[in-house]
Amino acid sequence: MTTTTITIIGAGRIGGALAAASAAAGEPCALITRERGWEALREGQIGAPVLIAVRNDDLDAVVDRIPAARRGDLVFVQNGMLRPWLAAHDLAGATRGLLFFAVARRGDRPQPGAPSPFVGPHAAALVAWLGRLGLPAEVVDPRAFAAIELEKLIWNSAFGLLCEAHGASVGEVLDHHHAELAALVDEMASVGAAALAVDLARGPLLERLSAYSRSIADYRGAVKEWPWRNGWFVVEARARGIATPTHDRLLAAIGRG
Repeated sequence: MTTTTITIIGAGRIGGALAAASAAAGEPCALITRERGWEALREGQIGAPVLIAVRNDDLDAVVDRIPAARRGDLVFVQNGMLRPWLAAHDLAGATRGLLFFAVARRGDRPQPGAPSPFVGPHAAALVAWLGRLGLPAEVVDPRAFAAIELEKLIWNSAFGLLCEAHGASVGEVLDHHHAELAALVDEMASVGAAALAVDLARGPLLERLSAYSRSIADYRGAVKEWPWRNGWFVVEARARGIATPTHDRLLAAIGRG
């Protein structure tokens, strides 16, 4: 039986860790860096997954280098709201995943967490490959993926903003700014429900976000990747006429209003 070779674009913390784990497991894998390995896309098997493990802001430059015949093989695992970008690049039907494992530093082995959800044409292949690497993953339907995507986006955006605004860790946000967190999560969930047609029950959502944050209480977030995170909430809220006073006030406090 022929084993499909997974191609990874990006040799950073995540891409490098996955390539090393794949090699250790005896799984065929091709790693493409900025300077080397691009011939793998021309010589590789059409229909084999190509996992893009680069920062969001590097996506344009990477996708511009993808041969037309391989664009259907792309798998995106970036955090943040990728949907507008994917639609603009005719990639709305691409395979997507959200990674729920940790790689603390470049060169470290991935540490398994909750199952990483995948959706799209290559979802099953990615789930099987990650499973062989000892990293749990699962195929989900588009609606379930949208709900997980929104929840992760809210965590990154809400805690990043509150940590930066108050100079606090996520644990300190929970201890001293919980009411503000609840208001912010409610605003973001309202925007997300309107934009993605996914309505997350607010009480359980806040409980899940808080429970995860307690597990990494010393982590200090910040507002990052503006157009993919907080900036998306700003654009969508204004376009839909949804009031987000807590979000607006906190953004103004850090000079992003």
